[in-house]
Amino acid sequence: MARNKAGATGTLPLFSDEVLAQEAPPSAALRPARLPSYIKDHRLRLRQRFREGGAAAMPDYELLELVLFRSLPRQDVKPLAHQLLQQFGDFARVVSARPERLAQIKGVGEALITDLKVLEAAAQRMARAKVMQRQVISSWDALLDYCHTVMAHRSLEHFRVLFLDRKNCLIADEEQARGTVDHVPVYPREVAKRALDLNASALILVHNHPSGDPTPSASDIDMTGRINQALTPLGVTLHDHLIIGSDAELSFRSEGLL
Repeated sequence: MARNKAGATGTLPLFSDEVLAQEAPPSAALRPARLPSYIKDHRLRLRQRFREGGAAAMPDYELLELVLFRSLPRQDVKPLAHQLLQQFGDFARVVSARPERLAQIKGVGEALITDLKVLEAAAQRMARAKVMQRQVISSWDALLDYCHTVMAHRSLEHFRVLFLDRKNCLIADEEQARGTVDHVPVYPREVAKRALDLNASALILVHNHPSGDPTPSASDIDMTGRINQALTPLGVTLHDHLIIGSDAELSFRSEGLL
């Protein structure tokens, strides 16, 4: 005979129902599916190659697989990696694709979209940290890298303004407008007003061409001239207007357009 916690005597079962429920293995229906050994080996090889050689040692689809491993830990992600690259073109365009377009791809869920957008935000923040509060002239290449990271693969036109202080250090980077595939509305008075609000001494205009060709349109040239006219009476200098294409950029200053 044994005494239970309440003090009453009686025969105790060897295992209570509660203990059995906790220790019983999950049913096959509830047990997570295990990856086949060949997929596990493939993942180990990719991770090892990345650790030893970095991103330069891997094509886009394998680098994308590494990202997908964490979002989709229990499935073969190679077909999805190839499908994403076929749809969007390259690794950068996959990461920067709009969430609604990513969601149209079979197998892409909210968790994966979130992970891709976190990766995109991290890349942009790292590139931005290299140019903020630094002299633009001495960090021009870093500035171009930042502009390409943020804008080169956008499917719509985006217009940004980089505000500089008297020492030509970048004090603010702001997106002013978003448009369509070939046009973005810009208001010179708003740009000039914002420059005054920030006490900026100079600025650089930046926008992208989703077509990939950075050649300025007639409206680009006209808009730049109108902004310059709005800034001049205020003593604010327009240093440049950069148009970002997929693989190159165009400087109004270098082309004699400013």
